[in-house]
Amino acid sequence: MIKFIDTTQTLLLRSLVLREGKPFEECYIEGDNDPDTFHLGDFRLQQLISVATFHKQSHPDFPGTGYRLRGMATHPDFRNLGAGNQVLNFGIVYLRGLKANYIWCNARKVAYQFYLSIGFEFISDEFILEDIGAHRQMYLKIG
Repeated sequence: MIKFIDTTQTLLLRSLVLREGKPFEECYIEGDNDPDTFHLGDFRLQQLISVATFHKQSHPDFPGTGYRLRGMATHPDFRNLGAGNQVLNFGIVYLRGLKANYIWCNARKVAYQFYLSIGFEFISDEFILEDIGAHRQMYLKIG
């Protein structure tokens, strides 16, 4: 079941999946508590198994209202069950209701295929984020 969650509920999966077990204090993302930011989580058997954060943040290369997808993570024990896909698709439908025009993200290399399968396209060459690794910016038109 997909639910709106608060910032603190995202921290366990962010730490585990995206930040190599770093303390929760180091897993916050700038803008997490902004009024236009929202977080989604997929719960299975009352356990949070996948999260995503959507920040209202336009991309400099695209007109209209944009949201930046950040902190998307699925617990390793629950991968390949469609949880990430469900969280992201719920977010897309919700953003269409908000009249957003697009979503963009800095996708990790290991997630390129996931985002491509949903319809995202590459909008940058590969670049390295220090302490994290290879990324490319990706974009999905939604409105």
